[in-house]
Amino acid sequence: MPIKLSDEGLDASVKTTAVNEFGKAIDCHVAAERALTIYLDKREVVTVMTLGTQPELLTLGWLLNQRLIANIEAIDVIQVDWESDSVAVVLNQTLANLEKKLQHKTVTTGCGQGTMYGDMMAGIDKIQLNAPPLKQSLIYALLDKLNRYNEIYKQAGAVHGCALCQSNPSTTKILRFVEDVGRHNAVDAIAGFMALKKMSGDNKIFYTTGRLTSEMVIKVTQMGIPIVLSRSGTTHMGLKLAKQVGLTLISRAKGRHFLIYNGAEKIQFDIDTTRPRHTQAKKEVIQ
Repeated sequence: MPIKLSDEGLDASVKTTAVNEFGKAIDCHVAAERALTIYLDKREVVTVMTLGTQPELLTLGWLLNQRLIANIEAIDVIQVDWESDSVAVVLNQTLANLEKKLQHKTVTTGCGQGTMYGDMMAGIDKIQLNAPPLKQSLIYALLDKLNRYNEIYKQAGAVHGCALCQSNPSTTKILRFVEDVGRHNAVDAIAGFMALKKMSGDNKIFYTTGRLTSEMVIKVTQMGIPIVLSRSGTTHMGLKLAKQVGLTLISRAKGRHFLIYNGAEKIQFDIDTTRPRHTQAKKEVIQ
């Protein structure tokens, strides 16, 4: 039976008034920030801070990424109720070792302080990712496409964005773009989307505006995505884990600049950077 999902997404920003540098009052927006407490079979598990735009997918992805559930078939209902700022997850089976899993948690460096439970690392050492070749020109093309997103950030600021992208030898495509107050929330929402669509991570690229911490690398690895692209930097632990699992890790990616920290052999450098930029225009066709 398919999961029964509520549809309780809220607006991502709130109208307000501010005074600008000239002393003039202006109408503007600020990013929404809402507390959402997840209850798993009536047991309070965690409270996340979120925009609240995709709470059902966020909850599903969070449970999967934390390894609290093994697959979506374990869930019967995900019901969000903003009057109580909560989401009730109803299971159709008893989860093994749930109490033990919940005993060990780490507050991570994620924006808004992410929470990572002990079993999240389980099985990572058995995963080996194999990224397909990726052209330098397609990285530039993808970054150009991504610049057209970040709608909430452009309107109100104070959020991170994550995207699930697809790549083939000649083009790139953005399948899903999610913004939230923390990048760990955005990646969880994308994990929930992939689970509902029964989507493989093969030939996918994960993009984030945030830094690549160990938590982010673990989550992307669990989703089976072999390439991660970040506008920000990476931590040493994030890089160490990427090397362990074979994740192609590209960061500081903005405009025509990027740094490959792992998996450089997978990148095909197909643009002559010694030539003046205006002569490259015809070669760098945005797909």
